[in-house]
Amino acid sequence: MDWLNYHHLLYFWTVAKEGSVSRACQKLSLAQPTISGQIRALERALGEKLFAKQGRHLVLTEIGQVVFRYAQEIFTLGQDLVNTLKGQHPGRPVKFVVGIADVVPKLIAYRLLKAAIELPNPVQIICWEGKLDRLLAELAVHGLDLVLADTPVPPTIRVQAFNHLLGESGVSLFAEPKLARAHGRGFPQLLDGAPFLLPTSNATLRQALDDWFAARKLHPSIIGEFEDSATMKAFGQAGIGIFPGPTAVEKEIIRQYRVHVVGRIPAIRHRFYAITVERRLKHPAVLAISESARSRVLTQRSS
Repeated sequence: MDWLNYHHLLYFWTVAKEGSVSRACQKLSLAQPTISGQIRALERALGEKLFAKQGRHLVLTEIGQVVFRYAQEIFTLGQDLVNTLKGQHPGRPVKFVVGIADVVPKLIAYRLLKAAIELPNPVQIICWEGKLDRLLAELAVHGLDLVLADTPVPPTIRVQAFNHLLGESGVSLFAEPKLARAHGRGFPQLLDGAPFLLPTSNATLRQALDDWFAARKLHPSIIGEFEDSATMKAFGQAGIGIFPGPTAVEKEIIRQYRVHVVGRIPAIRHRFYAITVERRLKHPAVLAISESARSRVLTQRSS
């Protein structure tokens, strides 16, 4: 087994946190050659460069950023242990690290995570956004406490994780007011040939919409496809095309993007999941999110 030298990791973490070797020297009361040598030893042990020079400054490499996040957790937990054994209770917020799949609407993510912020004991939320497969890989090594997604763990991804259905919503179609007036009457027939902004073809919602269009022999004019739901809404706000969104946050979308509802598709169910490495939810923030989602967050209109 390869063992990590935590002294080397401490010197690296201090340099990254302080922003320079010289300031780390002052913090640790060590000479510059000592710290520089220990960081080089850590890089050799890991087989990766952790810092790169940018002008006269040191910046973290991509791998360096990953190592820094782990070091932050390691030394924070170490301090927690010391404080606990000494009977100290600093009242520092509990960290809650969440991965949000890029296809999850931001308004839904906010609604869900708000329950964690409202807990009596303070919680510090750290959000990472990205592709589901990358987030699940990070979850598997306990880099994340939770992943929010609109699909269960795909069978092609070999990660030991558990899906917890938070709720579901129908789908509403939105458009800039002028565009909405042109295509809102005679729904859904007037959608044939209408300009549309849709999620990319790999998204669960896109597949459901394609099936719905095909069943009604509708052929929308697809102006753009988006992995990021917020970018899609920004284009929709500009009047580029009609776009879908969860009916559960219909009022928020109308208010934030100044759009109108063209129509609703209650038959399409947009589902949202909490994915964890635990079969039974234990983290207080995850429990709060689950309970809030079932009671009030993902309530949706049926018409």
